[in-house]
Amino acid sequence: MPVRYLVKRLLLLVLVVWTAATVNFFIPKLSPRNPIMERLQQAAFGGGRQQTGLDAMIKQYQHDFGLDRPLWQQYLTYLGNVSHLDFGYSLAQYPRKVMDVIKDAMPWTIGLAFVTTVLAFVIGTILGALIAWPKSPKFLRALVPPLMALSAIPFYMFALILIYFFAFQWHIFPLAGAFSRGAVPGWNPTFMLDVLRHALLPGLSIILTAIGGWALGMRGLMVMTQGEDYITYAEAKGLKPSRIFLRYALRNALLPQMTGLLLSLGYIIFGTSLVEVVFGYPGLGSVIGAAIGSLDYFTIYGVIMILVLTISVVTLLIDLIYPLLDPRVKYERG
Repeated sequence: MPVRYLVKRLLLLVLVVWTAATVNFFIPKLSPRNPIMERLQQAAFGGGRQQTGLDAMIKQYQHDFGLDRPLWQQYLTYLGNVSHLDFGYSLAQYPRKVMDVIKDAMPWTIGLAFVTTVLAFVIGTILGALIAWPKSPKFLRALVPPLMALSAIPFYMFALILIYFFAFQWHIFPLAGAFSRGAVPGWNPTFMLDVLRHALLPGLSIILTAIGGWALGMRGLMVMTQGEDYITYAEAKGLKPSRIFLRYALRNALLPQMTGLLLSLGYIIFGTSLVEVVFGYPGLGSVIGAAIGSLDYFTIYGVIMILVLTISVVTLLIDLIYPLLDPRVKYERG
């Protein structure tokens, strides 16, 4: 790969991250709400009596968090913190630091969203390829209407349907949470089975609705691939249908699908956020939902920037490794 092209892509990455960081900083500031005032007033009124010195306490906390400084100073401090991924303390969960909150939620999001996205991709891709292949069983084509219907349903809507039947009506699975109350977290079979049982419903809501999109996308790619000259040539050589399917049709149709998978992995935080909220799952989706509700600036900054960095790095990696996946793609020198 030309060094000049690589330098351009890295500069573009820096520009994208800076732009996203800037937008991420200013949008929460547009709200007229004061999160520190709201939290302290809630604590004061929860005490059952009128608290004195509340205004002075609010000013002190605003000073401690740097929210009383001019906006441009807050912005420069924020950019410095972003450069080494230090977003300070959470306003809603003080004195916990934002990165500690993210580290606690990240394994749950990876365990749920990453695994379900990959499973949906594998199942949907294979199913879509078989549906489009002329020599496949004809009954597979009957799956197209239900796949289209499932792909049109949002994750969270399907999650509510599953909760109603499997948790509320039939009591097969728990209503919410990542594990049972009173369970002691640990790497033991009892706790892991409990976690798996709680993850089945949110996982199914993601997998069943995402399979349709992957299958329909792969079906379209396979249909286009079947008209290519190399497929006709392989058939003329008398190769086995299974080899033509795997080595020629599926392999070439899979490249755009892989690009979609890598990009979707960058969006798993927001793609499953409402599912996590519906099921009370302690992942990053629930963290960002709670942070937006309480206007926790620093937690919002942290989660959004983790998302932006993930998507930007994944996009760069796709651009760099795509010529290795498809030899027909070459970057010109100069």
